[in-house]
Amino acid sequence: MEIKPAAMVLPADTSQLEQGKYGPIFPRTPACYGFTVIAEVKPGHAEAIRGYGATLAKALETDPYLLEPLKLHYLRWVLFDDDTRFMYQGIFDTDFDKYTEDAVMLFRKAGVDTVFEHLVGFPEDWKTNTEAFVKFVREHQANSFMEYGEYPYVTADEVKKALRARNAFSEMLDQMQ
Repeated sequence: MEIKPAAMVLPADTSQLEQGKYGPIFPRTPACYGFTVIAEVKPGHAEAIRGYGATLAKALETDPYLLEPLKLHYLRWVLFDDDTRFMYQGIFDTDFDKYTEDAVMLFRKAGVDTVFEHLVGFPEDWKTNTEAFVKFVREHQANSFMEYGEYPYVTADEVKKALRARNAFSEMLDQMQ
């Protein structure tokens, strides 16, 4: 089966999309699902955001599967405009509703905070009020209008399975030599 790169244009008018528990459900694209949040950083909190990035990286060294329930492909965090604004971009395999509910549950279970706490207007009760968390994300979401995938519609689990198969095949070939 040949996998061809693909692109999809997303609608500017989201009112025609299926409505989920927390608003429109964007279609799965060749890049899977995802969202981009752009928000103002609380004054003086840029270093705390960078520190949180380091804390998360260290936690993943201890437990590489910490974020596995989120079915992530990628996360990208960017501070810009002289550290006054923050961009969170995530690409994942579940729809928005499931991702946000899983994220709140994961952070609550792990007893950790979210980097979003350093953003202006983020709700203090986010751990017990998923709707407030989602409302903040939706209000600060910058919607894609086009998404591209070099290997379209492939899940993170499928990528990991293919890599395991490649590694097993490579080991078999090495043993034959």
